[in-house]
Amino acid sequence: MTSHNQVNSTQAPWGQHLVLDFNGCSKELLSNKENILNWSKELVEAIDMVAYGEPIIEHFATHSHEAAGYTLLQMIETSNIAAHFAENIGQAYIDVFSCKAFDVEVALEVCKKYFNPAKVNMHSMDRGFHKNDQAGERNFSKEVQNEQAA
Repeated sequence: MTSHNQVNSTQAPWGQHLVLDFNGCSKELLSNKENILNWSKELVEAIDMVAYGEPIIEHFATHSHEAAGYTLLQMIETSNIAAHFAENIGQAYIDVFSCKAFDVEVALEVCKKYFNPAKVNMHSMDRGFHKNDQAGERNFSKEVQNEQAA
């Protein structure tokens, strides 16, 4: 498993982004719509998020043996969870992005529980250009404010 996380201690990030690439998952787990929906529900709860509506789940890319599989999008009040499950090649691509901090190890364990990968690549990163103001609140940095004003 590989993991990358660079933190700039002078700025508070806007959000947190977890990217998981799973390989060696069984087709039965990746092609099971109920398994994917149950995973989404448990993940939202486990990382202390609030789902915004029901997840969108569709089976895509049937024209391509390698790409065919379900794609899920679960909006959460602090952003989204998106995933594609390439069932024929045993791979899953999962993204969790939130402006509310969450425990990446908890998220990883829930994902592994539902898809049982043989190999995992994990990237966890801070996103955005924010910094604390004098009151300790997160606000856009002057650079971003200037870009938005332009």
